[in-house]
Amino acid sequence: MYETGIRNFAELRGVLAGAPVFSHESRGEKFFTFPIETRRLSGTTDRLNIVARASLLSSAELCEASRIHVTGELRSFNNKRGDGAKLVVTVFAREIYFDDGDDLNLVELSGTLCKPPNLRTTPMGRDICDLMLAVGRRCGRSDYLPCICWGIRAHEAGLWQVGDKVALQGRMQSRRYIKLIDGAAIEKTAFEVSVIDIEKL
Repeated sequence: MYETGIRNFAELRGVLAGAPVFSHESRGEKFFTFPIETRRLSGTTDRLNIVARASLLSSAELCEASRIHVTGELRSFNNKRGDGAKLVVTVFAREIYFDDGDDLNLVELSGTLCKPPNLRTTPMGRDICDLMLAVGRRCGRSDYLPCICWGIRAHEAGLWQVGDKVALQGRMQSRRYIKLIDGAAIEKTAFEVSVIDIEKL
């Protein structure tokens, strides 16, 4: 069903929710970031961050409130500044173009479990399993991507071991939560892959 090699693919279609802003420069090339909003079947909207090369943005000529289609891959990095999430997950754009089709949010990954699965039950009584997947890049680095499974898939994943290779399909989602910092309740946003289908390779 799944390829056994490296697989890291993301495809999003939705509304451009903000103008691109400068993110960083690497090897003489500038990169920008901007949010895209995609709606789930439930009506909930996920606000996800896209990173793109300046050259890609200039060819797309993005404008706020345009509906766009992005294909690329998931990337992660550790935020050492102290503000926001410690693990930042974004979509690195390979292609951007205008598209008035229905909202789309698709992720396909294959990689290695790098932390023990955490099987638990939510306050609403749903079984959930947290996974951390290391997905290699061609350059030798890896992206560390949090994933969540539900129900029967959660119980299956809870039996797996660190080092097991898995492949999955799902969607990238944003989730708001409250964290107490020095006694103050601070709202934060976590990004994770909600798993639709998964198997051990």
